[in-house]
Amino acid sequence: MRKIYLSLLFGAFLLVMAGCGDKEKIMVINTPYGSMKALLYEETPLHKANFLKLVENGSYDSTLFHRVIEGFMIQGGDVNAKKGVQEKITYTIPAEFVPQFFHKKGALAAARMGDDVNPKKESSGCQFYIVQGKIFTEEDLKQQINNTREYGVQDQFRKLLGMPEYLELRKQIIAWQESNNGDSIMAKIEEMKPLMAEKFGPVRNLSFNDTQKQVYAEVGGAPHLDGEYTVFGQVVEGLAVIDSIAAVQKNPMDKPLTDLYITVEIEEISKKEVTKKYGYVYPEVKK
Repeated sequence: MRKIYLSLLFGAFLLVMAGCGDKEKIMVINTPYGSMKALLYEETPLHKANFLKLVENGSYDSTLFHRVIEGFMIQGGDVNAKKGVQEKITYTIPAEFVPQFFHKKGALAAARMGDDVNPKKESSGCQFYIVQGKIFTEEDLKQQINNTREYGVQDQFRKLLGMPEYLELRKQIIAWQESNNGDSIMAKIEEMKPLMAEKFGPVRNLSFNDTQKQVYAEVGGAPHLDGEYTVFGQVVEGLAVIDSIAAVQKNPMDKPLTDLYITVEIEEISKKEVTKKYGYVYPEVKK
């Protein structure tokens, strides 16, 4: 694991050095519904280095978009599921949360295991997803903030009830549930909040700045994922392809009924052209 991490770190260093030049590597994701072009962010160097490595060695070719949820996202890049794969990808990548990169439509982000087994929110070594999302008004975002806070409190309460020392409390909650006494349950949760904060820390505090509010209202996205999964790139061309893939027929497990194979290649263009064509402004290089 340490060897892999150091390899990614060294690769990221080389990318930073290369970033001083005038060329940019755009990812071209070819699908049965057309091609998408994605820019990888310099501010997430470990994820950029890893994605580039997998593209350059052909690992993503013949992988699938294997999980599709309309109005949410399309997920792919499971190299380990490829036929005849010789070496499984088991490493993870440290989270690289950058506030200005959020889950707007077209965001390229890293999939990961859940918090229960992955408290550091480290990313999968290969799987990624691309956000389709939907439009959120400011009122929708306020509701999302409230829902996130309430879910966090309820999740902490479930953890508390699972601890051996709170067996009697668990029995009481079950009794209240059986008698449909929701008010008593909510009152108990409120009473236990200070203790839960002491044991588990503060619940997640989701917030949105003016830029996020505007983008989610005009372009759409998946705001509940912000700060939970690393966004390391953005589809800058071919957003309609996301819509086409998201709309395919699928089974109850969200797997498309028809295999959606992809290939990924690199298109090299100047950074000036990237800014001119896609409006992306590169961060200033510190001297």
